[in-house]
Amino acid sequence: MTTAREKLLAMMDAALKAADPAVQIPLNMPAKPKGKTIVIGAGKASANMARAFEKAWEGPLEGLVVTRYGHAVACEKIEIVEASHPVPDAAGQKAAERILEIVKKAGPDDLVVCMISGGGSALLALPGPGLTLEDKQSISKALLRSGATISEMNCVRKHLSAIKGGRLAQASAPARMVTYLVSDVPGDDPAIIASGPTVADPTTGKDALDILRHYQIDIPTAAKDLLTNSTHETVKPGDACFDGHETVMLARPQDSLEAAAKIARELGLNPVILGDAIEGEAREVAIMHAGIAHQVANHGQPAAKPCVLLSGGETTVTVRGKGGRGGRNSEFLLSLLIQFRDQAGLSALAIDTDGIDGSEDNAGAIIDPTSWQKGQDAGIDLREYLANNDAYSAFAKIDDLLVTGPTLTNVNDFRAILIE
Repeated sequence: MTTAREKLLAMMDAALKAADPAVQIPLNMPAKPKGKTIVIGAGKASANMARAFEKAWEGPLEGLVVTRYGHAVACEKIEIVEASHPVPDAAGQKAAERILEIVKKAGPDDLVVCMISGGGSALLALPGPGLTLEDKQSISKALLRSGATISEMNCVRKHLSAIKGGRLAQASAPARMVTYLVSDVPGDDPAIIASGPTVADPTTGKDALDILRHYQIDIPTAAKDLLTNSTHETVKPGDACFDGHETVMLARPQDSLEAAAKIARELGLNPVILGDAIEGEAREVAIMHAGIAHQVANHGQPAAKPCVLLSGGETTVTVRGKGGRGGRNSEFLLSLLIQFRDQAGLSALAIDTDGIDGSEDNAGAIIDPTSWQKGQDAGIDLREYLANNDAYSAFAKIDDLLVTGPTLTNVNDFRAILIE
């Protein structure tokens, strides 16, 4: 008999497989150019994307792609370098500088192929005029702790950058450009994914400044000057540098949810997709999900048992406690466990589909009706761990961490709540 955990893991595996860009790239190859083919990119899935393109491409190519530490894969012709995420480092800055120099040499007969996935914003770190890497690091850390959404964070990042917000496309002109995207953002907006280095940006420096003020984040004078300098605006829709530019969406959160729903049906479950763009504080989103789970369990609505609630998007965590260890998916699941306690028939899984939840080594966590009692037996107060944003430690103590290693893709959060 298949256990609740086995069912959840089968749905997770299907979700990850559906998000694998290596499956889609060979089906979406561009026309060959008269000149060179140059592959560039940034993101947690970018190395995997580059390898898939290299294998499928017939002819010479060259290039440079930057991915997160531990997410590199071997390519023969494309150089893969690693850098820091979510806070940028010098390796990311150097990679961004090199990528910019590479595309500036591209001519009108050349093809620039750009591999973009979630995480690319931090990995492609090139501070705007007057800013230092330390400035970018400080602002990134403050944004990550503030509870800002991914779209808000990336709005700020692109306006403080010399390469994002369409500037990479601008530097590549007049070469033809094709951008392959793996979406990790609610709504799948190319301008938000990795801060849109190769697409037009409708936001302004004032928008970025308003976000920083809203979250009461202090920034250096040089950053304020940059955000109020109209000559450093991002590249806007209609700019000639985007002429002939093609964007190809390879994988989306919705694709993963639908793949998981298919497996759920095969397992005899009623799947309900709550949404692929759910945002908000992780612990509060968990309370909402718990309410729906209880409605299913007690009233058979919006679907009868056995049922699985599926959702994606990107929650946030505002650090309030003593700064414990944990990412947004672990925090979501710890809050959910507190709501469930030891209620029979309720199990759940929550992961970041890149395999790394926050900055820890786990993808997320998995719980079943025994998890609450394991916490009681270990003598730990799960509510205290939640208050200190220390979900990783809590799940480590009850052996419910879920460790997958880097998955080489990234379509953001995947959550599954099983009610039997």
